[in-house]
Amino acid sequence: MKRITIREVSEKAGVSTAAVSYVLNGRHSKVSADTIEKVQRAAQELNYIPDFSARSLANNSSKLIGVVIPQTEDRKQLLLQNPFYSELICGIESQLRQSGYHMILSGVEKGEGYLDTTMQRNLDGAIIMGVYQESFYDDLKKVNMPIVLIDSYIYDRHFHVVGIDDELGGYMAVNHLIENGHTNIALVTGTIRKDGVVEKRFLGYKRALKEAGLFYNPDHVFEHSVTYEYGYEAGKLIAAEHPEITAVFATSDQMAMGVMRGVREEGKDVPEHISVIGFDDISFARMSTPPLTTVDQDIISRGMKAADCLLSAIQNKGKELPSEPTIMPLALVARDTVRKLQ
Repeated sequence: MKRITIREVSEKAGVSTAAVSYVLNGRHSKVSADTIEKVQRAAQELNYIPDFSARSLANNSSKLIGVVIPQTEDRKQLLLQNPFYSELICGIESQLRQSGYHMILSGVEKGEGYLDTTMQRNLDGAIIMGVYQESFYDDLKKVNMPIVLIDSYIYDRHFHVVGIDDELGGYMAVNHLIENGHTNIALVTGTIRKDGVVEKRFLGYKRALKEAGLFYNPDHVFEHSVTYEYGYEAGKLIAAEHPEITAVFATSDQMAMGVMRGVREEGKDVPEHISVIGFDDISFARMSTPPLTTVDQDIISRGMKAADCLLSAIQNKGKELPSEPTIMPLALVARDTVRKLQ
């Protein structure tokens, strides 16, 4: 099908091509209200579709933002598998759209550099979620565009970081269990890697135990992958083989809900026999049975903040991004999965 041109819009509207360009690019102060109305009506009647590629070349701006989510080694789709990423991307996309930007979502396989994938699309900026190898960040530093990192403890002048205090969040969760009388508290977690989100939450778990004068028992740490399935396996194991454990801190809500199912399948109830607390406050947390007590990090607002930081950096391109991270607030949400012991 033949693409309608600006010249054809200008002829139908009875105005110059320059006036059409001003209207279509949002520069309304340069034309009259009557001209704006004529151009918009003509564009609609002709079904004019903007040529973003041409606009990119003319303005040196593609209006495209790359958003990267980490991929697991078994190639599962984290966007579909983990509601955390879905909610985060909702926040990012809504903010970008309101500012006239479009999002390209992609994953990076293990050992692959971002330069090899979406840099060829002439992006205006990128938001990178998760933790990667050091060489990945070295590649990113070579790219002449603003980049915002989420869930990263890489503090470098090349990047802006939007994060939370994961260690504090872990501490808040376990301290809530301790305040409710629990002393034998299990940790169900993903793989604990140095300087990763999971390690920080693990350190918060240990700090809460230490401050309360409780013994840290490594046998009470169940570590594998951040999935519902592993939470389920850990919940069954805890209920069947660890009668001393009265509470579980799972480092994600997804795992926490798996723990709850595993506990129930072993003939025990939450929270009557085992209390459970999660982390994230994904939308499903309030829909679970019973509703899940968790640490809320307001995921959608965090995505919106990351988009705001990136858009600000794009507008001030050429200036260094701040080296200090933006830390979003946390809040403990008490629902029905933690029982107070006498």
